[in-house]
Order: sequence, then structure tokens, then C-alpha cells
Amino acid sequence: MLMAAAVQRLLPSFESRGNLVRDSWDRLAPIPGGRRLFSELIGRMAPYSGSIGAQIVELAPGRSRVVLRDRRAVRNHLRCVHAIALANLAEVTGNIALAYSLPDDARFIVSAIHLDYLQKARGTITGVCEAPPIHSSARREYEIPVELLDARGDTVTRATLTSLVGPKRP
Repeated sequence: MLMAAAVQRLLPSFESRGNLVRDSWDRLAPIPGGRRLFSELIGRMAPYSGSIGAQIVELAPGRSRVVLRDRRAVRNHLRCVHAIALANLAEVTGNIALAYSLPDDARFIVSAIHLDYLQKARGTITGVCEAPPIHSSARREYEIPVELLDARGDTVTRATLTSLVGPKRP
């Protein structure tokens, strides 16, 4: 109960007019356990994305790095990370970079996703995104590139999210 009250004081309100993702990361990331807590909050905001249990380890304007540990829950029958878990990781990685970068009056939705599975994904997989800068909430599509890398640094999946950015509803 005490922890919930402390977290509530640290986080901006859902009713705030600003950028909830950016404000929450900026407040939580510097404190011990804050990145893990932020990752869990993102998983609660987007439950399907949270189902893979990925950890957001880096977030800055236009950039994110998200880590997915290899475990039975994300594997297929070939004992490698399942293609849909990789798609989910790519979406989380790209979406979090885009969300952090949005102007306070903007929102987005993914309208398409393209994935190239280059090799079997085994072990810990890291999603990396370098998103284009977003300076306006004007309605526009953006291509968000994401690379999924294995522990050796080899690209196992290359993804492109097509995301529609537009103004928040009043």
C-alpha cells in the first residue's frame, strides 16, 4: 500500500495533457527499480504487449532499447523465440520510441507492420529503434524501423512499423 502511494506521487496523472510515456520514464528511470516498474506499467497499459515480459532499458527522443529474455513462455516448438513474440517485441520497441518522442498534443496508432525474419532467434533478444523526429501532431504516417538483435549482435528480425500520428481528441 505504501509503495502504491509512492508510485502515484512519482507518476503524472492519466488526465494530464502532456506526454504520459515521456513524463513517466523521466521520473522513474533514474530511481532504483524504476525501469522495471516502468516496463510493467507499459505492460498494463498495453496488456498484449506486456504478455512477453520485455524490459525497457533505454528510452530517449527517437530511440529505444528493449530486452526480451529467452524463456519457455516465448519459445516455439523449435526451441527458438516464436515469430509472434518477435513481432510483439518489434512493436513494443518501435511504439515506445515513438510515444516518447511525440508532442504533448499528439497520439498514434500502428496501421501496418512488416517483418523480415532473417534467422532463428535464440537467447536474449534486444530490440533497437531509431525513430524519425516528430515535431507536429498533424495527421501523417511515419515509418518506424526496428532491428531485433541476438546476444552476438546479429540481426535476427528487421521490422518496419507504419504509424499514423494525429492530434489527441479534445
